[in-house]
Amino acid sequence: MEESIKVLAVDDEEDILHIVKYNLTKELFDVYTAKNGTECLAKIAAYSPDIILLDVIMPGLDGIEVCKKIKNDERYKHIPIIMLTAKSTEKNIVDGLNIGADDYLTKPFSMKVLIARIKALIRRKRGSESKIVQIGELKLNLKTREVTLKKEKIEFTNSRFQILVLLTSNPNVAFSRKDIIRHIKGENYPVTDRAVYVHIVELRKQLKEYGKYIKSVRGVGYKFKMD
Repeated sequence: MEESIKVLAVDDEEDILHIVKYNLTKELFDVYTAKNGTECLAKIAAYSPDIILLDVIMPGLDGIEVCKKIKNDERYKHIPIIMLTAKSTEKNIVDGLNIGADDYLTKPFSMKVLIARIKALIRRKRGSESKIVQIGELKLNLKTREVTLKKEKIEFTNSRFQILVLLTSNPNVAFSRKDIIRHIKGENYPVTDRAVYVHIVELRKQLKEYGKYIKSVRGVGYKFKMD
């Protein structure tokens, strides 16, 4: 990638930090490390990373709490987060997405896959065009990532925002759950159909009366269609 990407890797296992830093440095990333949640928050303030690799299970302030703090902070919530954990159950994956994580890898993971995920997230972050999608009184600003309904601002996690952009930018087009995962996260993303369903349910709730326009297409998936 043309510009140097600043990566903050957070894990309480030094050997994992060493491997991650070694491999990412070879890819010309600028890599910073932290061994716990408190150190992570301090280094975010100090270095303003472009992306964060965040272990879930750490002593003291764990990855879930750190992720919540980042996503609730106006200064840092735009920073993509990839959660790294040994947990791989559906519930753990859904929980990670629900708190605002942008991606999820289970240990042990392939460095090639990790690097591909990092680059994909950075491309999406930097590739957002100065574009407005507006359907009725629902307005999406793809550059500022703001969504307003009747001029009232609605906050979405990154994954839900991406799903909403996909559906509203392609009205009346039906996407399968696998299509949604592929468009939002790329190939071979370890998320179940149930996780996509959870996102759709929450999107409908947050969109209030506009939620009904996210239609379920039997045997296919979902589409955005106004009556």
